[in-house]
Amino acid sequence: MHLVLRHVIAGIDDSPQSLAAAHWAAREATRRGAALCLVHAREWHPRPAPTVPADMSERALAEELPERAANSMRAAHPGLQVIGQAPADSPVSALLKAAEQAELLVLGSRGLGGVAGFVMGSVSQQVVARASHPVVLVRVGGSTADEHFSAPDGISPDEIPGIPYRDVVLGLDTGRSCDGLIEFAFDAAGRRGSSLRVIHIFSRPPDFAATDRIVPVSGPELRAEQELAVAAVLRPWCEKFPEVAVTESVTEGRAADELISASADAALVVVGRRIRETRLGIHLGPVAYAALHHAPCPVSVVPHA
Repeated sequence: MHLVLRHVIAGIDDSPQSLAAAHWAAREATRRGAALCLVHAREWHPRPAPTVPADMSERALAEELPERAANSMRAAHPGLQVIGQAPADSPVSALLKAAEQAELLVLGSRGLGGVAGFVMGSVSQQVVARASHPVVLVRVGGSTADEHFSAPDGISPDEIPGIPYRDVVLGLDTGRSCDGLIEFAFDAAGRRGSSLRVIHIFSRPPDFAATDRIVPVSGPELRAEQELAVAAVLRPWCEKFPEVAVTESVTEGRAADELISASADAALVVVGRRIRETRLGIHLGPVAYAALHHAPCPVSVVPHA
């Protein structure tokens, strides 16, 4: 019988951000009991890039880089099965195809850009917007310690994994069907033994909004209705994941602002992306876009209907 190997994928090149993504993906693969697959693909140019050694062709470098990165990951994460691949395809196509067979795809971000936001390259933006499976964007400069609560003075690096994880934060919209998104967040918290913080932001409907029911217009009544809706959506998942402690935050405001604020002390932020295509093509919603550009911790974008 042919067994399909479960794996987490990291898109790599020779940059610091891809190294950060690979290490995060290695830790996630370990948590999942899965293998790590490092995928490197690049556009071919008539003239080699300046980073290509004079005694090596661009294609040879592309084929050598995944194995070199795999050896580095094996050394840093003993016991983890690591595979290196260099598909002959464009980066976007290669990563999208690889993600179809993986539990998770992990990409890197280039640090701070304009208005203190993180920079996503064009490849990452296209992949996040089009992938059919969850994609995590990891910030360069992050470390294992950032995923955990502050460690006491004098603790050694190998003791850090024993420190409790920070919360997983889920941005929830009760107006949409998003079971896959919710399950991903509960599963992520369960694997870390952390709490799940669910954030639902609502806005008061305009007085002239057409509706077939009476909508509470006062702050307390509208908040109470929203709290009941959140509790109803989460109830079956709390029963499925009884080991996950859940806290719910229901407030009126701007979803992107509240989510970014909550991400400051989170191990992971989980947001959804609707699977849809408009006249302007496939794109990210405003909340996912804001989280990817401004949340300081890793962000997972989970596609849903």
